[in-house]
Amino acid sequence: MKGRIIRNCIILLLSVSFPVALGSSCAHKSGHGPRVGEEERKQPVADSRNESAGLEKKPVESLKVENKPDTDVPANKGNRIRLEGSQIFEKYNSAVFMVFTSDGFSGYQGSGFFINSNGLAVSNYHVFHGTTIGAEQIKLVGSDQPYKVTEVIYNDEDEDFIIFRVNVTGTNYIPMANNRPKVGEKVFAIGSPRGLENTFSSGEVSQWRDRNLMQISALIDHGSSGGALINEYGEVVGITSGTFYDGSQANLNYAWSIDVVKPYVSMN
Repeated sequence: MKGRIIRNCIILLLSVSFPVALGSSCAHKSGHGPRVGEEERKQPVADSRNESAGLEKKPVESLKVENKPDTDVPANKGNRIRLEGSQIFEKYNSAVFMVFTSDGFSGYQGSGFFINSNGLAVSNYHVFHGTTIGAEQIKLVGSDQPYKVTEVIYNDEDEDFIIFRVNVTGTNYIPMANNRPKVGEKVFAIGSPRGLENTFSSGEVSQWRDRNLMQISALIDHGSSGGALINEYGEVVGITSGTFYDGSQANLNYAWSIDVVKPYVSMN
């Protein structure tokens, strides 16, 4: 698939508490999305969040830690019962949250979700990339208390994911699917497009564009980055990440498979 690939995060005005006034969106072009060929992969990545100058940033990579012993994720036992979309949203809405980050000049908003009950969470790498670690805030559904990222477990820019811990316990979480969805299977997205907290949408898997990259028809937008893509059994199958943009009105969105996360957590 040709055309630019836009990563979905949103730029907003900085404030001390959770921002409520959202400004213009920030578009992130990916050079590693649907790998049509090596020439496409070699194109430079443009990230409009990094255009502000004058701040020495502490990169996410400096906190990279591998093989952490306390990354247990409950194993999916395979008791699969199909759920309606309304049931999925009711069950997992509180497992998805908003992420606010800052580079010291501008603020950005994305999404994330929990994968265990002890604050272990997943989002897109590009939601945090280039921002100042320690300046981020996590907003849980129904709470105005800001939470912090206490550690980064692992991150990968190529497959655009980050695993981190939030300073909260007893969290609702979404179990990880054992199997990846097939083309045509129904999927549901929960994220915060344009800052509209935990918006629900549905669609299908349109195609697999790479080993771990799926094209989906579920609606997402700026601010959805890092949100949860869930199958009809209530299992997370992907991390919503962006849109294929070529000037058409086709609904072409993409998500990274949750399989990218599995090597860095312990399934118990």
